Amino acid sequence: MSHVPQLRIPATYMRGGTSKGVFFRLQDLPIEAQTPGAARDALLMRVIGSPDPYGKHTDGMGGATSSTSKCVIIAPASVPDHDVDYLYGQVSIDSAFVDWSGNCGNLSTAVGPFAIASGFVPADRIAQDGTVCVRVWQANIGKTILVHVPVSNGQVQETGDFELDGVTFPAAEIVLEFIDPSDDGESGGQMFLTGNQVDDLDVPGVGTFKATMITAGIPTVFVNAADLGYDGTELQPAINENKAALAKLEAIRVAGAMRMGLIKTAEEAVSRQHTPKLAFVAPPTAYQSSSGKPIAASAIDVNVRAMSMGKLHHAMMGTASVAIATAAAVPGTLVNSAAGGGSRECICFGHPSGTLSVGASVQQVDDRWTVTRAVMSRSARVLMEGWVRVPSNSDS
Repeated sequence: MSHVPQLRIPATYMRGGTSKGVFFRLQDLPIEAQTPGAARDALLMRVIGSPDPYGKHTDGMGGATSSTSKCVIIAPASVPDHDVDYLYGQVSIDSAFVDWSGNCGNLSTAVGPFAIASGFVPADRIAQDGTVCVRVWQANIGKTILVHVPVSNGQVQETGDFELDGVTFPAAEIVLEFIDPSDDGESGGQMFLTGNQVDDLDVPGVGTFKATMITAGIPTVFVNAADLGYDGTELQPAINENKAALAKLEAIRVAGAMRMGLIKTAEEAVSRQHTPKLAFVAPPTAYQSSSGKPIAASAIDVNVRAMSMGKLHHAMMGTASVAIATAAAVPGTLVNSAAGGGSRECICFGHPSGTLSVGASVQQVDDRWTVTRAVMSRSARVLMEGWVRVPSNSDS
């Protein structure tokens, strides 16, 4: 009886921030998957274990959540003064689809260490001890990310005492700088695609909501938690176990996507699950995080909960964190108002797993707001390296 052998593809399984994914060098992928298209998507879906009607990813490397169903492809830089190209694929869990429409801010953290360990950064740039700045070209959205990676004895330092809410164990701190994050290649540099800091968003069959729709880090639709009947301290079970709530939130996201001009019809949202994100905000209120850690109202500026791939995220997406910090820095947005108004260059927000501080530098020129830089600290480490195996017909 004939059988189909498995391919052995060099790969590294990495955690970056509060996400994890399978990292590949472009040159290591099968020839058919080295260019965008159906063969590449089929291969990555098989690596992750999608589509999985059971929603478990038992037969793949995915973790059956939006935070753990991810693949990254790293290649030599195609843009001058950069070290690598970074391409990110968000793999759908229960459908045959890979979303290439945006970036993963959390996995951006792991790109720097991977680039150094894989030889993409010249040896003369790697100090014996100190920090290496890896210049990353984010190929999905055409933006620059600076990843400041700690180095010890000439090797990437992974262990340390930096704690990140949403990650169980401490590790070495990695600082990320997102340069000019308001232009995602679709917005033309316009941060508020509707031209307004706040709009009335009509959602068919649901209602009308005040909304801030912004492109910074990733296109994001912000609404007030109170308008949804929430107080902003909700954890995953309160949202993800309520099918009616999930349907309502998805309807708002789809309406926002259409209002922002990201899709033309509601049906298109099925193939654009990764962007835009939907988040709801509320003034600082004390709550207990998913780990049981008490979060005092005095410790945060605002509470934010965000949806990712149709479910409430267990912490906060890195790109959405950029959007939060940017919106908080612009007077009049819903995020700024929930945080108490005024101007600010740094914000600490509460999320289901705890808190996170993010800085953003914004400016207004000719009544148009732009963000020049956003900064946050995350951590990353290699979980496993070697070869991932998939049936050889996965890329056909």
